Amino acid sequence: MRAPLLRSLATLLGASPASSIDKGVRRTAAALPHLYYFRKAMHYQTEERGHPNSPDYRIYFKTSDGKYISPFHDIPLVAESEQNDDVPAKKPKSERKVLYNMVVEVPRWSNAKMEIATKEPLNPIKQDVKKGKLRYVANVFPHKGYIWNYGALPQTWEDPNQKDKETNCCGDNDPIDVCDIGTQVCSPGQVIQVKVLGILAMIDEGETDWKVIAINADDPDAEKLNCIEDVRKSRPGHLEATVEWFRKYKVPDGKPENQFGFKGEFKDEDFAVEIIKSTHEHWRALVHKQTDAGGIECKNLSCCDSPFQFSADEARAIVQSAPAVGSAHPVSSEVDKWHFV
Repeated sequence: MRAPLLRSLATLLGASPASSIDKGVRRTAAALPHLYYFRKAMHYQTEERGHPNSPDYRIYFKTSDGKYISPFHDIPLVAESEQNDDVPAKKPKSERKVLYNMVVEVPRWSNAKMEIATKEPLNPIKQDVKKGKLRYVANVFPHKGYIWNYGALPQTWEDPNQKDKETNCCGDNDPIDVCDIGTQVCSPGQVIQVKVLGILAMIDEGETDWKVIAINADDPDAEKLNCIEDVRKSRPGHLEATVEWFRKYKVPDGKPENQFGFKGEFKDEDFAVEIIKSTHEHWRALVHKQTDAGGIECKNLSCCDSPFQFSADEARAIVQSAPAVGSAHPVSSEVDKWHFV
């Protein structure tokens, strides 16, 4: 691992690991001493509520032992090595990359603008609504919906009260966005481990909206894609299409084209890690009530010393109060329309 990247990651997160953690996690703790909490990696489950394609539809998250959690606050930023019956997980051939958890909100080639509900308890995934209507991303020719699996890094927050020194714009009040360029089409609510390759600075209506470029660690191409230049060389046109997509995707809705910092150039992985580190620190201030939350719902089950911690019973009551899952509502054929801009 290159020294600058190692130093960045070594200071990324933060407290001493518990004495009961296994040896494998202890080794991780030695390299990353600032992790918020340590435990064996677990498989996350989801529970649907309401009717798909309707404003009441929600996807809630829970652990493998059935405890409801917030994907925003309770899923660790840095992914730990999976363990099964105390047998160490298979490690990637390359040890130079730290893997991050990514919460998938929108699968590739789909249109529904699904997102973590940052202002609702437990922060389920829901479909965004504007002016009383469900939001669908337009198909700007030649693309169909989103051109990557799209989601967020948990335990990050782009603070709207802080002006970014790189873009001179404040954050957009959301977790940092991620584009997984892997070949697998994921599902909403799926939690995958990704390798960060670079980052794009989008300016959306005067707000900084970073876009992390990453690849699913289980992807067949993950071993050979280690930086943004690898993507440029092995996937001609992919990065250019990404900039074009972000530039124009709101135009069919009557919005202006989005702008970019650094003249639309992608920054490398070291730069991306520094941005992730900064957004994680902003999130830490958020869950410790050290900054103006601005309506963000910070209830969590696991963040050390957070005044917003609440019980598993309280979390269960939130989910049980939501409408039971029902049949999907029909989707208008307008969603499939081509737009030429």
